[in-house]
Amino acid sequence: MSAEAAEAAAHWGGASRLRLINDRENAVYEAWFPFGRAALRLHRTGYQTEAAIRSELWWCAAMADAGAPVPRALPAQDGQMLKALSSGRMASVIAWIDGPGFGEAGVPLTGSRDEQVARFRAVGDLVARFHDATDALTLPDWFTRPRWDIDGLTGDQPFWGRFWDHPALTAEEAGVLLQARAHVRAVLQAHQAKGGDFGLIHADVLRENVLMAPDEPKLIDFDDAGWGFRAYDLGTMMSQTLYEPHLPHLAAALAEGYVARRPLDHGLIPVATLARCCASVGWAAPRLAPDHPVHRRHIDRAVTLARSVMDGGADWWH
Repeated sequence: MSAEAAEAAAHWGGASRLRLINDRENAVYEAWFPFGRAALRLHRTGYQTEAAIRSELWWCAAMADAGAPVPRALPAQDGQMLKALSSGRMASVIAWIDGPGFGEAGVPLTGSRDEQVARFRAVGDLVARFHDATDALTLPDWFTRPRWDIDGLTGDQPFWGRFWDHPALTAEEAGVLLQARAHVRAVLQAHQAKGGDFGLIHADVLRENVLMAPDEPKLIDFDDAGWGFRAYDLGTMMSQTLYEPHLPHLAAALAEGYVARRPLDHGLIPVATLARCCASVGWAAPRLAPDHPVHRRHIDRAVTLARSVMDGGADWWH
């Protein structure tokens, strides 16, 4: 265990064992505390403010109390949800959820078409339940989270960066993504003008963040969660599904699971998927080495989808 992780664990009574399981925005450890197994998070310095992290932890605890399918944030021994380390980094602990992940990025889905369809329908239901639960909360006046609104996705300085300025883009690709930016912006403005569904969203409903727990699927990792269009959560799930052979069936199942509980503007999903694919290009630019293969994969996916959506050819959604 690292000294930093051990220092963090001490605030929750100390861990007999720590195992690093993820190191992206946050370093996440599987930790064995006196009270049981949990997830210890060391938050990336400079990504989310202390107030935003405290808001996330309050939010998760409140949703768990209401029976939502999310993990509960656990207080330290002094009752605080968030602790500052000597390095200046912040630490928090989240309840552990058993169960395999829905899948992995870039790895084809397993199971038959019917099995995959059932899982996507369950995720649609999961996202709808989460949106219902968060809509029912009364937020404290100090609550603050990032905004995945029109400017957060397509403004001059999007939350994850100017994707159309990625240094690996060709001039032609940059032009396509600039057109995509304008298209997404126009569609979202029209959706907003019609009173489109906007509120707190997870903003990172990827396969890795859906756990197929024994009782029901559960959402984890609310590090990017904030204010946004509800369709963005479904678009994020679809962004990892574009190359699946059963894509149209999976898209339909995701929507079916969602609309069984909540209304949905079906036509917004391809644009929400494109918004996420573009945002991922911006996310990778400052975080990964220039020769990392993810850059090219993200760029190719965003450019291909942009051309399809802007030409009206996203037939997987019809």
